[in-house]
Amino acid sequence: MDIHINNILNDLKKDNIQAYLLTKFTNVEYISNYKPTSFAFCIIKENPIIYVSSMDMEIAKNNSSIEIKEYESFEVMIGELKAEGIKSLAIEPTLPFSTYEKFRNDFSIESKNYVDKQRMIKTPSEIEKITKATEIAQKSFLDLDILNNANMENEVAFDLVRLMIENGAEKESFDTIVTSGANSSLPHAIPQAKKLDQPILIDWGAIYEGYCSDNTRTMVYTEKQQEIWDIVAEAHDKAIKAIRPGLKCCEIDKVARDIIIDYGYGDRFIHSTGHSLGLDIHETPGFSLRDETVVEKGMVITVEPGIYIEGEFGVRLEDTVSISKRGNVIGDLPLDIV
Repeated sequence: MDIHINNILNDLKKDNIQAYLLTKFTNVEYISNYKPTSFAFCIIKENPIIYVSSMDMEIAKNNSSIEIKEYESFEVMIGELKAEGIKSLAIEPTLPFSTYEKFRNDFSIESKNYVDKQRMIKTPSEIEKITKATEIAQKSFLDLDILNNANMENEVAFDLVRLMIENGAEKESFDTIVTSGANSSLPHAIPQAKKLDQPILIDWGAIYEGYCSDNTRTMVYTEKQQEIWDIVAEAHDKAIKAIRPGLKCCEIDKVARDIIIDYGYGDRFIHSTGHSLGLDIHETPGFSLRDETVVEKGMVITVEPGIYIEGEFGVRLEDTVSISKRGNVIGDLPLDIV
């Protein structure tokens, strides 16, 4: 049986729970190699099974490493679980309340993060896929004609996605951000139908064989913009140098945050220093003020400090870091894009 399933079975045994219900697509994919396109109910127990939508039966048969069965109804599925003597059920915290309501009268239910715990540590194969996704994304960025004065933000975003797909990506790993001028002070700005202004901030990523990449670069032009860029670059570089197994995630956040605070821009750094990624663009743990998870070998976490001056501009610099004895930046794209 798959090592991840065995680990979950051990967790269930420790917590005296009989089965674990998964519905989140990437969790089902992680456990079974089958990614639902409609819906699925994956039950991890001694004999795991996935109840599959009729629309997905063919793809599930071709890909799933777990036994599959066509979903008929909640009543049939719940009846079969009860017939096995299952009375206690763990669920993902992300399970929709409407689905939870279908199960709560028949089972004792507890919310558990068993799969998230597994996904925190990436295998060498997973890291290879993240690395390939990063290489595709960075090559595509370098292929962009960013500085053509006629370019519109939304056109550059479209071109970057097209280039990533041409270079081997399945698709973008999140909605590509191309923003400029005053809008760059919005961390999740939406590309506009307007000509590029200064500075230019681009946050983008590719998906390769299901795995995400994530980078951000900011191109600055004025002395004030360069001053902020230098502070963010210092926070970025020193946070990466500080990463090592045994430290807490919040301690890495503190390295980046303290630098920005020391320069007087602490209130302008309005998000965490980084997040894990993998099959999802945002996974746990993250480099944040409150995350006390201990850093371990095999984690893959972004480092992305930023300073956002409302109404003027913002600067963010982001790389993805694979953790072994230290933090190793994935990819070789320079921070300073001329």
